Amino acid sequence: MRADLLYDGIDGLDEALAAVDGFDEVLVSGLLRPGPAQAAGLAGVAEAVAGSPLAARVAEAAEKAAAGTAGEDHLMALAGARTALLGSAHDALLARVEEALGRTRAEEDGTAPADAAEPSANLLAAARSWLCDLARAGWHGIDHELIGGAAPVVSAMLPDPALRRQATLLDGFAAELAASCPGASLERVPVRRWADLWSRAMLLTLPGAASAPAVGEATGRLLPLGVDVQEHATAVQAQVHAVFEPADGGTPRLVRASVSAPKPDTVVGAGLWQLLRPHMSLLTAVSEGRAMDLDAMPVTGEGDLIWDDARARTGEPAEVFATARVALPTAASFATAPLDRHPARIAVPVLLEGYAVEEEAFQVAGVCLAVDSDRVPAAGPLTPEAVASSGACVGLLRWDAGEFLVQPLAVERMVRKKAVAVHAGAWAGGTADKAGVRAEKAATDAVKVLRERAGKLLRK
Repeated sequence: MRADLLYDGIDGLDEALAAVDGFDEVLVSGLLRPGPAQAAGLAGVAEAVAGSPLAARVAEAAEKAAAGTAGEDHLMALAGARTALLGSAHDALLARVEEALGRTRAEEDGTAPADAAEPSANLLAAARSWLCDLARAGWHGIDHELIGGAAPVVSAMLPDPALRRQATLLDGFAAELAASCPGASLERVPVRRWADLWSRAMLLTLPGAASAPAVGEATGRLLPLGVDVQEHATAVQAQVHAVFEPADGGTPRLVRASVSAPKPDTVVGAGLWQLLRPHMSLLTAVSEGRAMDLDAMPVTGEGDLIWDDARARTGEPAEVFATARVALPTAASFATAPLDRHPARIAVPVLLEGYAVEEEAFQVAGVCLAVDSDRVPAAGPLTPEAVASSGACVGLLRWDAGEFLVQPLAVERMVRKKAVAVHAGAWAGGTADKAGVRAEKAATDAVKVLRERAGKLLRK
């Protein structure tokens, strides 16, 4: 990997992100009575897209918003401009990563989108109206009455599968805002996060924006690289990154397979696997170091496998570092959908070798690459100590807060002159490791207690 290329400047990147930051600050105080600082932030967005097809609409929207007279169409144009700027940043950063790794992106497959019923225009309009009210009030102007306006919209959306995506986003966003009410007393506002959620929710109220992705079929061999665990108080997701080798001898592809489950907040660490295992046999293959043979497994145009255990069977042993050294360099990535183009979505599998570890960073070819140890899950044996003593790493290259970082998925280190691999997902399918067994037993006990309490409540 040409790590030095990751630190070369990218033309226009800072300017695009500065325009986004300026608009995000506008949403803090809201658009009901915009001041000079907000007018400057709005003008910055319009200027940033002046050379694009959005120029005229965004210029008009910025002018109306600065005067406090912006309608829904104007706010939609501003949300679109913000998303376009972050999308351009995503594309520029990803192009730089591909240049540093010497990889290419595969051509579009041309598969047709899955059939989906047209969602209710009235419900989408109601959601859009609430989101516009949020923008006018600003994050410092939110209160429980305003946030409560989302509840009937979410309740009406949830029964409709075609609106489930929008409903889930609105529900989570509203819950997060409600926990921060009243906004006037907020000492610290998650400016970028709330602006991300707002703009994405706005665009998803457009007809067709949340249509089902294109779906094809994958038949061949799946070689896992590692597991990324994303945990919240009430939900957990495991995302397996892998190389897929088509049975017809086509170009290997980088793919993902995800499984999610609701959880009580008392189930943490290795106990999370108990909630996820029943839904995906791939987790067992990951922990056993095996490949999987797929037969017509559905795969979206973005490289996400729609996992079906009936279409997969456990294959031969497949060691992660062997896969990373042999198959990963020639694997091509899928294209990213327009609404998913955001710097935070960048997670590119990489193999790093021959580095030195210094203060939570890898020294690679004279370049310091920060290690994102906060993303290493507690649900496995991979620890900061193992990372610090490693000589090879399979991880995800990410971009956050203005720099590239690597999130370790597995490391290889020398133990008694023998290379030993330590994987973040080693306990995914079960383990005989003493620490893992203890953690799973504690989680099992917690789940039993919760079930007993729930049973008593139901009987009453």
